[in-house]
Amino acid sequence: MSERTIHLVDDDEAIRRSAGFMLKTSGYKVSSYPSGVKLLEGSKDLEPGCILLDVRMPDMDGLQVQQALQDRGIGFPVIVMTGHGDVNVAVQAMKAGAVDFIEKPFEKATLLTAIEEGFSRLEQTGKGRARAEEARVRLQALTPRERDVLEGLVRGHPNKTIAYDLDISPRTVEIHRANLMSKLGVASLSEALRIAFAAGLDEQRAG
Repeated sequence: MSERTIHLVDDDEAIRRSAGFMLKTSGYKVSSYPSGVKLLEGSKDLEPGCILLDVRMPDMDGLQVQQALQDRGIGFPVIVMTGHGDVNVAVQAMKAGAVDFIEKPFEKATLLTAIEEGFSRLEQTGKGRARAEEARVRLQALTPRERDVLEGLVRGHPNKTIAYDLDISPRTVEIHRANLMSKLGVASLSEALRIAFAAGLDEQRAG
């Protein structure tokens, strides 16, 4: 298999160095960019690959870069990197089509898992419909209240806001959240969101 390319976009040189080294030693080819602007400058000649994109950057933030790539018809898988507490932004990025989000500082295993998902998306674009159907089936296992909590998470709301909206206690939200993640067979919020978006839960809310 030929080397797979990762476009690493982060204004923090230390992150570019450490993540770049981690990825190169894991067998990937890495192109680094200090800003989204720099990535977009060469967008016409970008090698197909996965884009690892920081959310908080000067000039253009990650969401703006993601939108600009879509506007130019570049549909490479995007994984966003967020700081602690940027979950709402990460949810927006996933709604806009990002494969996953990872929180800094991230573990090597977490990063590599997200990237593998990105490349499988790149290699299996034709399997989207099957994935959507599978996601819808998995959501059918949830109770109405668990589904309400998942819809709150899809909107990027923290537990307290969801509790207020549903007129239940934050502790009850935590229990529903743990139950729904168990039923969906996921270990992280990003995995739960990926299933919800694949099933079109956010579109159902809008419609």
